[in-house]
Amino acid sequence: PGEPDPLRVLGLDQLRCRTSMKWRAYPEDVLPLWVAEMDVPLAEPVVRAVTDALALGDTGYPAGTAYAQALAGFAARRWNWQGVAVEHTAIVPDVMLGVVEMLGLVTGPGDPVIVNAPVYPPFYQFVSHMDRRVVEARLGADLRIDLDRLAQTFREASAGGGRAAYLLCSPHNPTGTVHTAAELAAVADLAERYGVRVVADEIHAPLVAPGVTYVPYLSVPGAERGLSLMSASKGWNLAGLKAALAVAGPGAAADLARLPEEVSHGPSHLGVIAHTAALNEGTAWLDALLAGLDANRRLLTGLLAEHLPAVRPCPAEATYLAWLDCRALGLGDDPAEVFLDRGRVALSPGVLFGSGGAGHVRLNLATSPEILTEGVRRMAAALT
Repeated sequence: PGEPDPLRVLGLDQLRCRTSMKWRAYPEDVLPLWVAEMDVPLAEPVVRAVTDALALGDTGYPAGTAYAQALAGFAARRWNWQGVAVEHTAIVPDVMLGVVEMLGLVTGPGDPVIVNAPVYPPFYQFVSHMDRRVVEARLGADLRIDLDRLAQTFREASAGGGRAAYLLCSPHNPTGTVHTAAELAAVADLAERYGVRVVADEIHAPLVAPGVTYVPYLSVPGAERGLSLMSASKGWNLAGLKAALAVAGPGAAADLARLPEEVSHGPSHLGVIAHTAALNEGTAWLDALLAGLDANRRLLTGLLAEHLPAVRPCPAEATYLAWLDCRALGLGDDPAEVFLDRGRVALSPGVLFGSGGAGHVRLNLATSPEILTEGVRRMAAALT
C-alpha cells in the first residue's frame, strides 16, 4: 500500500500540543496557516536515527561527511544530478546563516545583493543586518524571473564598483515557481557577463509537484562559480533540528575553502543525523507527502472558487505554500490583518515579501484537508 499521506495523520487536538512557533505565536482560537512548519508526523527513519543517537548519548559536535554524501546520493537519484562533490561542501547551521556566510565570502560591506521580489522576508532582514544593500529585480507579471529586468539590474550593480551578488530563491518562495533549465542557464550567463556572484537558496528543492522537473542551479552550463545552500529542513519538517549544506560549483571551491572553520560548529549534530537519515531513507515518506500536497493544491483551488472567487491563487509547482492575490477584495495592503482579526486565521502578510507583495497573503497548505477547508471558511467569514 505504500506510505500513508502524512498530512492526514494528525488532528487539531494533537497539533495544539506542539510548542513551536506555528502553534504558540497566536491565541488558541486562531487557526495557524502561516509559518513554514508542516502538520505532519516525522518520517520513521528520521525518528529512528535521532532516537538511536539519544539512546547512545551521541549528542556532541558534528563531524564527517555523511550529510554531504547523503545529499549527493539524493541529488543523483532524484534530480539525475551527479554534481555534488563532497569535497566542495560544508555544513552550516541552517540555510539563512549559510546564505550570510556565502555572501560574506563573495561581497563586501555596502555591496549590492539582488533579489527577485516578492521573496522570502528573511532575505531582506539578514542581508541588511550584514551591512549589504538589498536591490530588487521584480519578478515578471507571470511571477517568473524577468530576465531583461535582471540584466539591467546586474548591469547597474556591476557599474557601481564593489562586488555584487544575486540571491536566487529556487524554487521560489512565496510563489512556488520552479525555474526552468533555460531560465537558470540565462541567469548564469548574465551573472558571468556582469561579474555577479550567484548564491542559490534551494531549501524547497525536494518539494516539487509530481510531473515537474526541478533543476539544481549548479547543474546548468555557466554556473560553475555559483554557491548553493541545501537542506532537508523543509522537505521533511526538520526546522528545529538545525543543519544545512553549502555546495560550491567547481569555480567557487576556493571561495568555500575560505569559510571560517568555526561555522561548522553551529549545526546541531542531531540535526545532521536527522537530515542524513531523511535524504538516505525518507524518499517514500516524501513521495507520500508530495501526493498529499498536490491534492491540497487542487482542494484549495476548489475551495477558493466556491467561497472566495475574487481571490486568485498563483499556480504553484513547488513548496507547500500558496501565494494568494487578494487585491480584488479591497482589503488594502495587508489582507492578512483582516483575516486574522475577523476570521481568526493566521496567514503570512504579503507586504513582508517586498515589492509586489501588497494585497497578497501566503497560505501554508501543509496541513490536513479538514484544517485547510476550515481555514478558507474562516477567510470567507472575515468578509461577511
